[in-house]
Amino acid sequence: MRGGAGGAARGAAALGSVATLVLAVWLVWLLPGPQLAAVLGFGAVDGVVTIAECHEAADVEGYAAGTQCKGRYTPARGGGGPQEEILLETAAEEHRPGSEVEVRTAHGKAYELSGFAVGNLGVATGLLLVPFLALAAWLGACARRGEAVDGGGFVLAALAAMVAVVVLGVAAGLIVGLLTALF
Repeated sequence: MRGGAGGAARGAAALGSVATLVLAVWLVWLLPGPQLAAVLGFGAVDGVVTIAECHEAADVEGYAAGTQCKGRYTPARGGGGPQEEILLETAAEEHRPGSEVEVRTAHGKAYELSGFAVGNLGVATGLLLVPFLALAAWLGACARRGEAVDGGGFVLAALAAMVAVVVLGVAAGLIVGLLTALF
């Protein structure tokens, strides 16, 4: 491609790369982002859950989904405002009934720092991001060249990155779980 057509192709590929990155960030912010921020402890504590019961949970396919606890949630703001039932998702441990746990909330559920939650949400976030990052990198390469480039290397890199995300997510979950158990 020469002249205007080559410039238009470069511009379209560059715009596609930026749009893909914006879409990826928006999806992470919309889907696992708030839960991951709550689990990692970003922001002030939202309130306290007084535990009523805890149990080992399973997902829809029957796999272990960590410990879930139910209890009464009291918001931190407003000096003990209205209490409501809430689910403490992927708790760090099986809390005794009556114990109080400081939590952060997201999407109507309570979260605390937990190795299982960090691992699960970290893997979910990474697996959501990797395909978008690979597509954005390929579009960026197309923009630099001004024509379509072979995407095989980008697909292999994305597959390797997905494996790395799972390994790093499991490692982060184990480290956080160990640290929360020790301290």
